[in-house]
Amino acid sequence: MANPSFDVVSKVDTQEVDNALNQAAKELANRFDFRGTGTKIQWSGEAAVVLESETEERCKAAIEVFKEKLIKRGISLKALEMGEPASSGQIYKVSGKIVQGISQDVAKKISKKIRDEGPKGVQAQIQGEQLRVSGKKKDDLQEVIQLLKSSDFDVALQFENYR
Repeated sequence: MANPSFDVVSKVDTQEVDNALNQAAKELANRFDFRGTGTKIQWSGEAAVVLESETEERCKAAIEVFKEKLIKRGISLKALEMGEPASSGQIYKVSGKIVQGISQDVAKKISKKIRDEGPKGVQAQIQGEQLRVSGKKKDDLQEVIQLLKSSDFDVALQFENYR
């Protein structure tokens, strides 16, 4: 019988992000303090978001509205990378993207943390944009999950395929 294992991934439900974006766009269109400022938010490609407004302050406030909607939808803000408002003629633009997958350097940090602080007999293998963690006992794997939850890797982590 194979050893128990699970996968460490960083995925975002794109439908939930789309719902959050649509809710934010609706709120920006209807809220009194955004009227007449030309503030709008929209998709720009597959996982990129563009926010526009006539003033830098309204741009920053619109970012906060979008972040609120993401939180309400259960999406970690670690999955969102937003830039700073930049003047583009008469309007300010901010672009951001939704980050999915674990980069190689972050995967190496996670693997090192498991090796250094995790229980003995637990291995972590990097498989593309995810990690497969396996060990002899399920209790050891539970311990690794708690270790990773208590650590901050600047990436939203989920644990899948626990068997």
